[in-house]
Amino acid sequence: MVDEVPASNGQNADPNAPQFAPQAVYLKDVSFEAPTGPRVNPNTNPTINLNLNTAVNDIGGDMKEVVLTVRVEAQADDKTLWLVELQQAGAFGIRNVPQADMQRLLGIFCPNYLLPYARQVISDLLMKGGFPPFLLPPVNFDALFAQAAARAQGQQPDAPSATVN
Repeated sequence: MVDEVPASNGQNADPNAPQFAPQAVYLKDVSFEAPTGPRVNPNTNPTINLNLNTAVNDIGGDMKEVVLTVRVEAQADDKTLWLVELQQAGAFGIRNVPQADMQRLLGIFCPNYLLPYARQVISDLLMKGGFPPFLLPPVNFDALFAQAAARAQGQQPDAPSATVN
């Protein structure tokens, strides 16, 4: 027997309707390094390197784990001032979502959902390390998803290739 979910108007909701529900947000792994401590020349204008990556793990049933990996490093004069690496993760219940929509949900919406949590952790770690807070800039996961899809399309053996003479 299928469990029926009551709709807010008193009628039964369609059990085959797409469903999405965040279940948990958690810090999976974190690392903070400040080789010289907060002793930084105040006139130093560091270079900030930011790398983002996402991964999806099937955790059983209708549950997916999305892991947003963020690596932020501040360098000045070829020396690392600080380095933060973290894996911000979330467990999401997803049911009856078409595969094309599932990829966009996992590759765009879920990382967008996790980014504010990662932003807060990075800011807190830097302040606790004696540095000014660093706020992750907004990230256009839609554009990153499109770039990754285009790269994947280009790596397929049957994909047409362009040549420039």
